[in-house]
Amino acid sequence: MQLPDGATPSRRTDNTLVKALARAFRWKRMLESGEFASISELAKKEGIAFTYMARVLRLTLLAPDIVEAILDGRQRPEVTLARVLEPFPVEWMSQGAAFEPYHEHS
Repeated sequence: MQLPDGATPSRRTDNTLVKALARAFRWKRMLESGEFASISELAKKEGIAFTYMARVLRLTLLAPDIVEAILDGRQRPEVTLARVLEPFPVEWMSQGAAFEPYHEHS
């Protein structure tokens, strides 16, 4: 869908995606603090499959501008939880094509 020049897309916060980001960063802090020795140990404590936790933890590798766009509801419609849980490049510059947020014109 193409918006007319000067039109800004409406913001729509994807609560599922925001919650997944929050969990990912919380789990990352728990691992970095030494509270848990491994993802396996943390997954067991949280009652979550290791593979799912590992995929969600990858969200902490998203570029800061992409995370900010998601939190602000400025992500493109195709940027869904299912999409960001698929493999993506860890290099921030390479993520832009897949997850580039809408840019608001001033």
